[in-house]
Amino acid sequence: MAKRLMDLLFAVAGLVLFAPLMLGIAIAIKLDSPGPVFFRQERVGRGGRPFRIHKFRTMGESAERQGPQITLGTSDARVTRVGRWIRSRRFDELPQLIDVLKGDMSVVGPRPEVPRYVAMYSAEARAKVLSVRPGITDPAALAFRNEGELLAAAADPEREYVEVVMPVKLQHAMAYAERATVWTDLRLIARTLNVLITG
Repeated sequence: MAKRLMDLLFAVAGLVLFAPLMLGIAIAIKLDSPGPVFFRQERVGRGGRPFRIHKFRTMGESAERQGPQITLGTSDARVTRVGRWIRSRRFDELPQLIDVLKGDMSVVGPRPEVPRYVAMYSAEARAKVLSVRPGITDPAALAFRNEGELLAAAADPEREYVEVVMPVKLQHAMAYAERATVWTDLRLIARTLNVLITG
């Protein structure tokens, strides 16, 4: 109950505080390339329930048909000019405050994956990670904040993600799910804001 209340407070405050920035980003996206402002994709939420995540669109409209479901950072050829700027500052994640308000996500929690990758989880990982709401930020997101660049440098980015990155992210997610509290969430929010501010 305390976590949900904190989520609602942060989501409302964030949407109010960042409203001018989000409006400016929306206008820039529409002026830069054809297509919708938001990118919506099916992810797996708490209890295995699917939901559609909100992000600012940073790629061309047909990007999902032109490459893998992972993104190779700002060097990905599918990323638009404005999209590179948005991604470099992590502003593409701001619309997920809407998902927090809806109850599909939390401010802090394991990053939600697409069904394809969740199907690769072990039974133990699935039970633990999907026992909590997915979040906008978590320890894995901080540890792999340069994930796109890491994958772009790999000979086979998708294999690198599945065999190297995803197992480590799952360990972070399982550890978080086991010992998450309001206080650990507040510390993670503070760390995330520090990363956003200092780069």
